[in-house]
Amino acid sequence: MTRTLYHLALSPFSRKVRVAMREKGVEFQLKVEKVWERRPEFLALNPAGTVPVLVEEDGSVIADSSVICEYLEEVYPGERNLLGETAKERIEVRRLAAWFDQKFAREVTDNLLREKMMKKFLGLGEPNSAAIRAGFQNIHYHLDYIGWLIERRRFLAGDKYSLADIAAAAQLSCLDYIGDVPWADHERAKEWYARIKSRPAFRPLLADNIPGAPPPAHYADLDF
Repeated sequence: MTRTLYHLALSPFSRKVRVAMREKGVEFQLKVEKVWERRPEFLALNPAGTVPVLVEEDGSVIADSSVICEYLEEVYPGERNLLGETAKERIEVRRLAAWFDQKFAREVTDNLLREKMMKKFLGLGEPNSAAIRAGFQNIHYHLDYIGWLIERRRFLAGDKYSLADIAAAAQLSCLDYIGDVPWADHERAKEWYARIKSRPAFRPLLADNIPGAPPPAHYADLDF
């Protein structure tokens, strides 16, 4: 049985796991799961009906991006450590990963990607203009925070690249795909993101292309 990751191309949580698995050197195949179809076979794997879901070669099923990433660290410890070596390092990595998985996703990604992209594809009506305005306002705050962190550290959680960087970049990459990241106003965040998107494990995300909704020209440009 082949290790399989059920995903959606513009799911930031799927992207987070895709990058983490490639950083860990874990081979897998991707399978697109249209979660809105509520396929019984998929719901049997994950009753929550969300992606990502990892099915291991022995048939084991691991759902939720945070759980999958913790699992990767436990099962593949010999590869790149993405959580940190010490308890203090791991606390900061987990704090920031949760910040982007939860706070950024709620305040920015849901207000922009869902309203501008997902509603259109799913036929859920017109975008909520108030939500879009809130998303554009909120993203500046988060990019400022990334810049503040990078002024003090090489990477978001410290001197080493970690799951915190992956979680943040996964969210931003989805918004960058629809051209909604104001990079020109946030040079430090832009410089950090350029370093992240140049990593070999991240580059496959830059090849994603949604039929009928191509990304802007700079999306796949490693130098912006």
